[in-house]
Amino acid sequence: MTEQVKLVESGKESTFPVLSGTVGPKVIDVRQLYAKTGHFTYDPGFTSTASCDSAITYIDGDEGVLLHRGYSIDELAVESDFMEVCYLLLYGELPNAKQKVEFERSVTYHTMLHEQIATFYRGFRRDAHPMAIMCGVVGALSAFYHDSIDINDERQRMIASFRLIAKMPTIAAMAYKYSVGQPFQYPQNNLSYAENFLQMTFGVPCEPYKADPVIVRAMDRIFILHADHEQNASTSTVRLAGSSGANPFACIAAGIACLWGPAHGGANEAALNMLKEIGTPDRIPEYVRRAKDKDDPFRLMGFGHRVYKNYDPRAKVMQQTCHEVLDKLNKRDEPLLQVAMELEHIALNDSYFIEKKLYPNVDFYSGIILQAIGFPTTMFTALFALARTVGWVAQWNEMIADPSQKIGRPRQLYTGQPYRKFVPVDQR
Repeated sequence: MTEQVKLVESGKESTFPVLSGTVGPKVIDVRQLYAKTGHFTYDPGFTSTASCDSAITYIDGDEGVLLHRGYSIDELAVESDFMEVCYLLLYGELPNAKQKVEFERSVTYHTMLHEQIATFYRGFRRDAHPMAIMCGVVGALSAFYHDSIDINDERQRMIASFRLIAKMPTIAAMAYKYSVGQPFQYPQNNLSYAENFLQMTFGVPCEPYKADPVIVRAMDRIFILHADHEQNASTSTVRLAGSSGANPFACIAAGIACLWGPAHGGANEAALNMLKEIGTPDRIPEYVRRAKDKDDPFRLMGFGHRVYKNYDPRAKVMQQTCHEVLDKLNKRDEPLLQVAMELEHIALNDSYFIEKKLYPNVDFYSGIILQAIGFPTTMFTALFALARTVGWVAQWNEMIADPSQKIGRPRQLYTGQPYRKFVPVDQR
């Protein structure tokens, strides 16, 4: 017999089924709540609401677990590469050797952009934020690729998916090049996904560019660690936009716009700025005292997470990667790292941080890595969008293929004026 919960109001009983996933908490199916009771649920921020069922990503925030299709993020980041993770998110299984080669080839041969898009870039100001450019360019892709916007055609959906994953590094790199006044670099088919992005970003036509393997691997790991994160704000935005039947390029542009918010994708930039503000380890006690003072507006950025109430599993890999990059670039004595290391030590041992479960998250170290590689802080969120594209695409595909999906239409608790009679202007 299906498990049910009972709601009693003024003596009237209503029952609702309880649904179970593969792992994780059970959910109460309230789809018939309004029909049975005349009431809605009230859940600002949707913190207790499952908006869909999904087989892509699972998070256990209390235990610090992040799984993609059942595989733990730390294993994937260390043992796999980004193209394998992309295949896994899209198709549900890790590729065999032949599948991986074919998948990488398909992505590689979609990395070039329509040449007319270069003209589109020149319509932006040179000081435009990269995320503003990415919103505009990605949204405009539907004006250039008419053969992959029919969401009812499975083949077109997959072509659009490949194009978005393949072209996002090119779009992001061109946004950077445009901001510094350097010529655009075309993608090269003999390079890996991460290495290709690095050469398009830092290469110039005057001389060959060769990325250091340590930096390439760090870039690949950053992409893996940001590839998907369940029903976060930007992913929910992509799904909500997609529920209306909007084309895939418009949906991903909507996700980019949402990610741009400082409470979402801008967290690593905020964490880096905080470390710069602290400056040296000897100033940490002052800032820790300020963080503990509820009357002080200062907050330690890069600590705690909306979902994780334990150590962010992505932060462990990011910390290791940070050390590898700084060692390779001879920046072990980087002041920001010294501040970060001491802050992490305090956060893991201080009773205040432990009680409030303010552990370092993935954003804590990623900003240091990206700055060390040479990215300006304005590019940090653009890199997040690049990596998250595959997650958005996988979630969008899953939603479109779900026969039970409906257009998103949240309800509200209205607190405005009740009906009142209109008064002519000369009588007011």
